[in-house]
Amino acid sequence: MEKTYLRVQDVKEIIGVSESKAYKIIQALNKELKSKGYIVVAGKVPTKFFKEKYYC
Repeated sequence: MEKTYLRVQDVKEIIGVSESKAYKIIQALNKELKSKGYIVVAGKVPTKFFKEKYYC
């Protein structure tokens, strides 16, 4: 079963970046979601949205 949300460690492993960069990516994605009217969870990003934005 696929995770609904990705955490910092997940993003870090998927795209091979540092922990601080993973946090910045999650913040940027959540900022975009929030501007579209979605409720966001700090430190997590929806898997579906992440996959739309990053080619994995």
